[in-house]
Amino acid sequence: MSAPTRLGRYPVRRRIGAGAFATVWLAYDEHLDSAVAIKVLADNWTGDHHIRQRFLEEGRFLRKVESPHVVSVYDAGELDDGRPYLVMAYADQGTLDDRLDLAPLSRAQALSVITQIGRGLTALHDRGVLHRDVKPGNVLFRTVDSGRSPHIVAMLGDLGLGKAMDMSSRLTMAGGTPSYVAPEQALGEGLDARADQFSLAALTYHLLAGRRPYAHASLAAAENPTPPEPLGIDNPAADAVVLRGLAKDRDDRFPDVASFTAALAQALGEEAGDLDETPTPWIPADAELTWASRLTGQVGASTDPHSDAHTDSDSNSDSDSDVGSAPPRPRRRWPWVAAAALALVAGTGAGWTLERETTSERTIEDVTGTIALTVPKAWTAQVDPEQWTPVDGRAEQPSVASGTRAGWNSADDPGEGVFVAILPGEKLPSRVPGHAECPVERGPYFDEKDDETMTVFFSGCPGVDFMVERVIRVNQNQLLWVQIRSNDQRVARRVLDSVQAFGV
Repeated sequence: MSAPTRLGRYPVRRRIGAGAFATVWLAYDEHLDSAVAIKVLADNWTGDHHIRQRFLEEGRFLRKVESPHVVSVYDAGELDDGRPYLVMAYADQGTLDDRLDLAPLSRAQALSVITQIGRGLTALHDRGVLHRDVKPGNVLFRTVDSGRSPHIVAMLGDLGLGKAMDMSSRLTMAGGTPSYVAPEQALGEGLDARADQFSLAALTYHLLAGRRPYAHASLAAAENPTPPEPLGIDNPAADAVVLRGLAKDRDDRFPDVASFTAALAQALGEEAGDLDETPTPWIPADAELTWASRLTGQVGASTDPHSDAHTDSDSNSDSDSDVGSAPPRPRRRWPWVAAAALALVAGTGAGWTLERETTSERTIEDVTGTIALTVPKAWTAQVDPEQWTPVDGRAEQPSVASGTRAGWNSADDPGEGVFVAILPGEKLPSRVPGHAECPVERGPYFDEKDDETMTVFFSGCPGVDFMVERVIRVNQNQLLWVQIRSNDQRVARRVLDSVQAFGV
């Protein structure tokens, strides 16, 4: 697999992330001299009319709204293979999830973010659109330079679940993130703007209390929530506002989002501070974003992120790495992966290739072209091509692994790295492999859209502080298993979001 050199008229810089239905690439608008994010429908959904229509509707919904607090869509197009793409504003400061991994927000910052996201929701509602998936991962931050000093703007992204209100009033399909979704939405009932208000109130609770109001494992658990515990911030008025926004009966909530955010600001009073006080930038500006791509204008350069016909891939390989031609290493066993695989009762195999990208990240894939992901360059010190079967009698499966050094995957002296494999299985396991050596375990968390993804986080682990276990049901008889070890949660999340599987 080669990273695309261009998507439409836009030279591509690197992959930002990937989800179940699309991949997002960081690109450069040469005409307007600015970085943009380009969202491309995943190739395995090209022939699915419903998914394609939902993808296009997201662009149309976003295009209807003129608000600095909703991600802007600048352009749209279609690749040669028929996949549509959307050209959108680039959130150079990442997501609220990213920010919370670093440190909690101050009360003033929290209120500023909630107020701005409330304005974005109001703009959507005024245009007759529901978001239906307000959560930290869909709150994005971008730097805006006013000419005097740059400031951070919070905005809503990912309207993959967004619906026009006249359609949502007749919806029968549930969707949303279990811990943030309104009960009526979890039940698949007709919706109005108060469903988004509930999700915003849940997000408010999270930011003020430092914990989520609910830990629902599935949409079914969100259908009949009990009132959450008080926020514990020594402000009864603010408690009352947030709990009203979280009322199980929508008629007991505020009439609209603007009323909710206004009441919250009044309740916090002097604690509210400056409503324009957003988190300060934590990701430095990247000068490379304004460099023209070295492949710009090349005849025959691929516009397909998954094309194997990238004619200049060799000329863009790392000059300081010859891993692409390295001979196979002797077969080895990995204790921590082996134990985990036995817990999942699954077998794996592996192969890899490594390619050059324009940043300190690299894209690796297995030899069959089934699995691809993006990792820090430091994680490619050992890329293991071995086919590996942890359970006797099981057929070998595609897999890929890479780490910071030889022996990174040992139980005695672990380093940072990732292991990804296709596993046989008809449904998600009841549990993921445990790690008794890690004192803190969070999860399992399930995918907000279809409950086909289970993720568990571990922290305080010896050697490497943070671990992630994720299992995804990719079809009727196969699972995708991901294990990550990292000292930086943000890096681990980026690697996790970059994992893709093709042809399964």
